[in-house]
Amino acid sequence: MKPLSLLIEILIILGVIIKNIEAEKHSKKQTERNATTQVSANELKQFLSHILERRKLIKVIYQRENALGKKKIQRKLRIKGIQNKDLSKRNKNHLRKQAKKNFTDEGDQLFKTGIKILQQSKNQKQKAEAYVFFAKAADMGNLKAMEKMADALLFGNFGMQNITAAIQLYESLAKEGSYKAQNALGFLSSYGIGMEYNQAKALIYYTFGSAGGSMMSQMILGYRYLSGINVLQNCEVALNHYKKVADYIVDKLEKSEGIPVEKVRLTERPENLSSNNEILDWDIYQYYKFLAERGDVQIQVSLGQLHLIGRKGLDQDYYMYLEGNVAAPQNNATAFKYFSMAASKGNAIGLHGLGLLYFYGKGVPVNYAEALKYFQKAAEKGWPNAQFQLGFMYYSGSGVWKDYKLAFKYFYLASQSGQPLAIYYLAKMYATGRGVLRSCRTAVELYKGVCELGHWAEKFLTAYFAYKDGDIDSSLVQYALLAEMGYEVAQSNSAFILESKKAKILEKEKMYPMALLLWNRAAIQGNAFARVKIGDYHYYGYGTKKDYQTAATHYSIAADKYHSAQAMFNLAYMYEHGLGITKDIHLARRLYDMAAQTSPDAHIPVFFALVKLETVHLLRDILFFNQFTMRWKWMKLDNTLGPYWDLFVIGLIVAVLIFLLRNRYG
Repeated sequence: MKPLSLLIEILIILGVIIKNIEAEKHSKKQTERNATTQVSANELKQFLSHILERRKLIKVIYQRENALGKKKIQRKLRIKGIQNKDLSKRNKNHLRKQAKKNFTDEGDQLFKTGIKILQQSKNQKQKAEAYVFFAKAADMGNLKAMEKMADALLFGNFGMQNITAAIQLYESLAKEGSYKAQNALGFLSSYGIGMEYNQAKALIYYTFGSAGGSMMSQMILGYRYLSGINVLQNCEVALNHYKKVADYIVDKLEKSEGIPVEKVRLTERPENLSSNNEILDWDIYQYYKFLAERGDVQIQVSLGQLHLIGRKGLDQDYYMYLEGNVAAPQNNATAFKYFSMAASKGNAIGLHGLGLLYFYGKGVPVNYAEALKYFQKAAEKGWPNAQFQLGFMYYSGSGVWKDYKLAFKYFYLASQSGQPLAIYYLAKMYATGRGVLRSCRTAVELYKGVCELGHWAEKFLTAYFAYKDGDIDSSLVQYALLAEMGYEVAQSNSAFILESKKAKILEKEKMYPMALLLWNRAAIQGNAFARVKIGDYHYYGYGTKKDYQTAATHYSIAADKYHSAQAMFNLAYMYEHGLGITKDIHLARRLYDMAAQTSPDAHIPVFFALVKLETVHLLRDILFFNQFTMRWKWMKLDNTLGPYWDLFVIGLIVAVLIFLLRNRYG
């Protein structure tokens, strides 16, 4: 290392050491008390700032050293000659390589430590501690650690969102060939978040990302080719992208059960999420065991599953499943015991469990005939996992003759309950035309459903909690990434947040147009609420020009296809006033009635709308009996009371009703 660079390095390292003396003292005290080390967001921010500044310093240093080095080389050539210079250069190169190797090894070790802490973490404090190790590893040039820190800056982990700094890191990583950075830059370009809005550039980034191995980029490209977003719609290309991701997901699913992530719709405003009680204490396990041995079938089934896979309290790791844990150690004999107890009482899960033990030879010799028998019994009771296993046996010819028709039958039955592996094999059959008529579109839709089970779906939870905590920008970025990947719920949630105009990462004037784009994508995927929203945007001119005809078209789709009460009500109003469509009072009445019949929530607004409609109709009959008088006064009504005179009439009716009710019960 050259003197100038060494000096700067020493100064930087000393600065970091001094800043962390107090933190290290605190860490020692906490270790003595066996307590968790708490890491503040400020400390992480200091590391991130340090990483970025250091990269800038090193760049400047190298530029200066190159200039100085050229002058020194020229002097050495004149004074000492070429031979001495070459020897010195070889020594320096050797020392530089050795120092770089030591530096890299230390960075790798810090990164691995951070990953280990992150995998074992049970709370935010421990996760924050892991990111301190990532920050230190990134400071030493570890690319994977830099990816972690860039993601933290982008998504706002621990309240340290800084999109500008994230982009700087991503751009630096992209030059080093990071496919994760390519994907992130594509996402930011597609929304214009912190970067120029450029769909063509986004497509290039995604293409490089997918070529490098990014499953997210593969999924995004699959969705774009499926929907024709800035590319020509091409089902076969979409199929190719989605299949690669689905193969990756299924490999993970076959090694573990996987826990489906709850996808909360912000438009429904739920008060809380279902709790995650994945930890099973030893005392609870003993109590369950007591109940199981006294004949509780459901507990017998649960304990059988626990002993088969060692589930509760474990990370998602196949080998750890085989090893089990303290609360529920993996034990084939015990699993067989409890599954047998449940199966003897006709429990479907117990029957399926016994089938698995015989199929895989866990605790008993492999016996396909016995496995088939138990799977059939469980399948007859409607258990989807058993239906899948039967389908797989006929598909692969495991213990039976291959029969693609029967395989399709059982895969289809299991898929109706959402069994992911069954959906995958159905997609495979539709993609290849094996046992069924080939259908690219059906295969893509099925593969897409499997792809949406990927680990990235966990962002639904972190995005929701960020939204509940008031961190709107962090929530929006996470939902927007999922929306880009084709998740309909994320598209709706992103549009909902943009519509509120609470986010700060996009200019105000871009929010309605972007929200309209996302509502449209959600509507195409079958969201009735999104379809009504598109009608609203065209009716009021949000993010687009006012267009009553287009609004009426979308309301009609929502009313006819999805039986949306809101769409029926809106369409009735437009027929009543002749907005974008021919005025038709009779059709308006019918649509108002249909809205009330479709949804109880529509009863009150429909009542007032019909009262207003009938009142206006009555006034027309009374006041405008004379044809000439009618024509004159009807023309004057809008001028006298204004264009919203009908709302005035509704208000008057409500006031009269309130007055009558108060007198009645007063």
